[in-house]
Amino acid sequence: MKLNIVLVEPEIPSNTGNISRTCSVIGAALHLVHPLGFDISEKQVRRAGLDYWSDLDLHEYQSFDEVRKKYPDGRFFYCSTKSENVYSDIDYKAESSNGEEIFLVFGKETKGLPEKLLHDNYGDCIRIPMLENMRSLNLSNSVAIIAYEVLRQFDFEGLQGQGHLTQY
Repeated sequence: MKLNIVLVEPEIPSNTGNISRTCSVIGAALHLVHPLGFDISEKQVRRAGLDYWSDLDLHEYQSFDEVRKKYPDGRFFYCSTKSENVYSDIDYKAESSNGEEIFLVFGKETKGLPEKLLHDNYGDCIRIPMLENMRSLNLSNSVAIIAYEVLRQFDFEGLQGQGHLTQY
């Protein structure tokens, strides 16, 4: 299984930097859809991603349609507080049983994903439960929560299975 994180018009450089670090350590590709609210070379983005940038599988697009056209067989999930489906109720393994790549799509920090995109793909929209009347979680936290659920369902395939203490 190949996991992909798609950020549609992200606005906050440190969020994208944190997400790039998460993508690097889990082996997920990061897809950025323009316009970005910052320059990808900005210090805040690079600082948050630390020294993981060289390990990042990064792709940039001018529109979300470009992503869909490049990956016509991809299995896309649209992350939004407006969804009825809880992210942990989805069987990602079964949903990508034909070996399709999985794409988790997130919108900009201030507005989320476009309403029309959600409407057109409502059955594939997922959300993280929160208290009523709360707007949303931080974008980088949301990416980590959902990405790790997908990875858990695939038994953390390809990731280090145990840690090791060092002697001192």
